Amino acid sequence: MLFKSLLLAYGLLSTAQATAPFTWNHETFLLHGKPFQIIGGQMDPQRIPNELWADRLSKARAMGLNTIFSYVFWDQLEPSKGTWDSSGNNDIARYFKTAQEHGLNIVLRPGPYICGEHEWGGFPAWMSEIPGMVVRANNKPFLAATQSYIDNLAKDLEDLSVNKGGPILMVQVENEYGSYGNDHEYVGALRDMVKNAFGLPLYTNDGGEQSMLEGGQIHGALAETDGDPKTGFSARDQYVTDPTSLGPQLDGEYYVTWLDQWASNKSFTTDSGDSTSIQNIQSDLDWILKQNGSFNIYMFHGGTNWGFQNGADWSDSLEPIITSYDYGAPLDESGRPNDIYDAIRQTIGSYVGADSIPSVPADKPLVEIPSIELTPSVSLFDSLLKSVKKQYPVNMEALGQSTGFTLYRHVITAATTGTLQPGDTPRDRVLIYVNGHRVGVIDNSYAAPSTVQLNLKKHDVLDLLIENMGRVNYGPRIIDQRKGIVGNVTVGGDVLANWDIYPLPLESPPSPSSSNAKKPQPSAGSGPVFYTGTFDVGTVGDTFLELPGWTKGAVWVNGVNLGRYWIIGPQQTLYLPGVYLKETGNKIDVLALEPTGNEGFVSGVTSRKWGNHPDPDAP
Repeated sequence: MLFKSLLLAYGLLSTAQATAPFTWNHETFLLHGKPFQIIGGQMDPQRIPNELWADRLSKARAMGLNTIFSYVFWDQLEPSKGTWDSSGNNDIARYFKTAQEHGLNIVLRPGPYICGEHEWGGFPAWMSEIPGMVVRANNKPFLAATQSYIDNLAKDLEDLSVNKGGPILMVQVENEYGSYGNDHEYVGALRDMVKNAFGLPLYTNDGGEQSMLEGGQIHGALAETDGDPKTGFSARDQYVTDPTSLGPQLDGEYYVTWLDQWASNKSFTTDSGDSTSIQNIQSDLDWILKQNGSFNIYMFHGGTNWGFQNGADWSDSLEPIITSYDYGAPLDESGRPNDIYDAIRQTIGSYVGADSIPSVPADKPLVEIPSIELTPSVSLFDSLLKSVKKQYPVNMEALGQSTGFTLYRHVITAATTGTLQPGDTPRDRVLIYVNGHRVGVIDNSYAAPSTVQLNLKKHDVLDLLIENMGRVNYGPRIIDQRKGIVGNVTVGGDVLANWDIYPLPLESPPSPSSSNAKKPQPSAGSGPVFYTGTFDVGTVGDTFLELPGWTKGAVWVNGVNLGRYWIIGPQQTLYLPGVYLKETGNKIDVLALEPTGNEGFVSGVTSRKWGNHPDPDAP
């Protein structure tokens, strides 16, 4: 009787698969009943100005792609618990509709963990404050928060599945979980959650090793691999035996190049200009296609880590990701095809027929912006609003803050001398001031963070300005990514009590008119200063901002946070899309975290600049 029931269930499943718009057998994907190879590329909408989605998608189709893979950043959609924002760059539904208008299918990668060199792998910072929360685990608080997120996302996308004539073919469960753990109850709970929400075929994506596949594969979801296709395809065939996880091969992330991190000794990573590397890319993709396999080029177009959205890695120290998410992709950060794009287009064209690929849309010219003079407008410390008073420091998330900076201020009540300990560990970069003068820097991105000795007198004002440099997005350290100060601040072992704490998310720069502050006089060792200027452009278009003489900080143009700059490199310019400009009356604000008095000018150039400089703060 049980055998008959299993046969009946299998028959019903087979019938459902046979009639579904998108499915697969052991050899191939099937779209509307016909064999289909996914010729895909990764492009995440929240890293691209929504005004430019159509341009980027048209260039994806013109390279020969038929499918776009997209992460969804939960933290951007739900910046505070229960607040859902699907406007602007978060309008995922509009992005998917635009993709379909350009003849592209979608593979949805909603996470909840996405890695992607994004802040905390996409998790919202407010989850740190939920009692008992453990991310990426079979944990009730985590699964409850995830259920709410998945339900909200599914509601936004409810009419966009291929089952309803939309572009979404299938949905990924988690992301490279086998590189992190092997809790199948957790992955199974996510599988059920995603299946119920979207009603689409599911897959998992893991590295091409036995432990990774055994940890990440789950019954009822197609098991796929990323990285080197020959290694991954062979490993999947060797180590996955569950028939519900077997089917056509997909390289879920074929890496054209790699990510970049802030460091004075790390160069920009790209294969552009390297004919041998480009030929290897062509050879790999040609091999996949001839194996009747499918692929996702990671990244086809990387875009930008706007504002403070970058994540970080951790080796022996924090390794924050740069503002640009160019990734050495075929379509560069500014949406312009390079020689890698041309080579891949040729390879795909030779397989599917060059006549079936649209012509490549023309790029709009880049523009130059002559040197813009900026003047100091307001000191960060003179623009502080009401403080939060606490006996002992609390972390950034406990203040309802996710990114940016937090200032901790203490007035010394009794003289103390010794080594400063800012909580359990620097989280992440601590600028230390006594009576408004910078006396040291402690930074978790240094293998051996500086030791700062203080000699404090009664009534001295101690300021600790903590910068969240990006929450770790990969590996075991994601368990605790609280920022600011966790634990007590001590000097020479003495615990300092009674603090004024100022959250500084800096979603926009402060207005000098609202601060009633005198004009600052920046100099070496002074506190952070905002500089302001205005400029006109003869022609509106994309450009790259160059900041000679500036050390570290962030840039806003017409209120849009373009991201961080840091003299150490490898990134030496910031991408400024023309859609953020107007012909006249543009406003630029630059935060100089470590002013020297040599700042004052910014210009727009027509080519990106990469390079490195010594870190002036490194121990």
